[in-house]
Amino acid sequence: MKEDIEAFLEYLATKKDCSQNTLAAYRNDLGQLITYTEAERARGIIKSSGELLKSYLLSLREKRYSPATVARKIASAKSFFKFMVDSGKLKENPTQNLASPRIAKHVPRFLSLSEYCRLLAEPARLSTPEAKRTVVMLELLYATGLRATELVSLNVKDVDLEHSCVCCVHGGSKRRIPFDHHINQLLRNFLKHDRLDLLYNQKEEALFLNRRGGRLTRQGFWQIVKNYASKAGLSNKITPGILRHSFAARKLQSGADLQSVQQALGHAYISSTRIYKRPLSSLR
Repeated sequence: MKEDIEAFLEYLATKKDCSQNTLAAYRNDLGQLITYTEAERARGIIKSSGELLKSYLLSLREKRYSPATVARKIASAKSFFKFMVDSGKLKENPTQNLASPRIAKHVPRFLSLSEYCRLLAEPARLSTPEAKRTVVMLELLYATGLRATELVSLNVKDVDLEHSCVCCVHGGSKRRIPFDHHINQLLRNFLKHDRLDLLYNQKEEALFLNRRGGRLTRQGFWQIVKNYASKAGLSNKITPGILRHSFAARKLQSGADLQSVQQALGHAYISSTRIYKRPLSSLR
C-alpha cells in the first residue's frame, strides 16, 4: 500500500496542484491508516476492508481526536481509495459507506472593499521604494487570489505583460493567472522604475525585493501587511491569506462560476471553493 500512497501523493502534486502542507497532511493521515492496518493484521485479526476502516474510525474517536481531525483523516482515506478505484487498482471503494462526523464549516475572514481600500491607502500615501512595492503586491494579491508563497516566489520572467498573466509554480505544477489592465499597468511601471530602486544585483531574478535587494520572504511580507493593517485601524490579525479569501468571495459574488474560481485558487477539491459562496455581507 505504501507504493500506492506515493503514487496518490504524486497525483495530487502534479494533477491537483496541492500545496506541500496539504501533501504532508495526506501523508500523515494515510501513514496512520497503514500503521493501524498493519497492527491489526499482526494481531491476527482478519477483517474485510470495509470492516477494517470502520474499526479504524472507531479507534480515532477513542483517541479523542476532534471531529474536524477525524473528518479530515476519513476524507484522506476516501480520496485515496477513490484514486485506487479510478486508477483500476481496486474494483470497489471500501470507504463508500463510511460515515464522517459532521462539523461546522468555518467561514474564512474577508475584507470589505472599504477595508481593503483603507489597507491599501497606507503604503500608497508613501513614496519609498518599499511602499511602492507593497502597493503592487497587495493589488496583485487582491486581484488574482495568489497564495502568499506564490506571490513572493515570483520571478521577473514569470510576468507576461503581453498576455496579462503571471506564471506560478505550486505543488509541482504550473498555473497561468490572468490579471486586468490596471494590474498590467502597475506591473509595467513597477518593472520599469520602482523595482530598480531596490535592485543591487543585476542577476537577482526575484520580482519583489526587500530593502537589501534580495527576495522578500513570506514572513517579511506577512509582517508588512500586519503593520499596515494596524496603521489603518484594522485588526492585527489581517494576513495575506485574507486577501486571497477576499478575492474568491468577491469573484463568486460577482457571478463567476465555482470551477473558474477553483482553478484560479489552485484548489484540489471544489468543496474548498464552495465555502466562499455563503452570503457575505462583509464584502459590501
